[in-house]
Amino acid sequence: MKLRQISLSIENSPDRLYKVTKALGDAGINLRALNLVDAAGLGLLRILVSDVAAARRVMMEQYLPAYVEDVVAVEIKDRSGSLAELLKLLMDGNISVVYTYAFVGISAGNAVMIFRFNDNDKAIELLKKNNIRLMDAEAFGILESE
Repeated sequence: MKLRQISLSIENSPDRLYKVTKALGDAGINLRALNLVDAAGLGLLRILVSDVAAARRVMMEQYLPAYVEDVVAVEIKDRSGSLAELLKLLMDGNISVVYTYAFVGISAGNAVMIFRFNDNDKAIELLKKNNIRLMDAEAFGILESE
């Protein structure tokens, strides 16, 4: 139930995000989710893509060191308070959120939160035990083989 996310640092310049997304697009790789944050003059780009191995190769060709890490996609109701309820469950299970970002649009009436936890396996176990829907690579249309 873990997804493989590509993370890379890119300079904060007008064309850098364009160059990354153009290279992926030219290679036929679709973006499934994207998060870009400023980190001391650099942008930390986190992406879920349709083909993880191909995307890594493209990044290497662009001389952009990229690493792959596991994240967990959790489907929650798209209503006030649902994220707080989920976070309370995790907090009570002694699970910390390292970072998160939202993705809306896979299923009507629901939102998807992408999480990196201090212990992804423990979080997955707790979420499954509480009948919380986790999204897998197939749901995102992600090919994860290398």
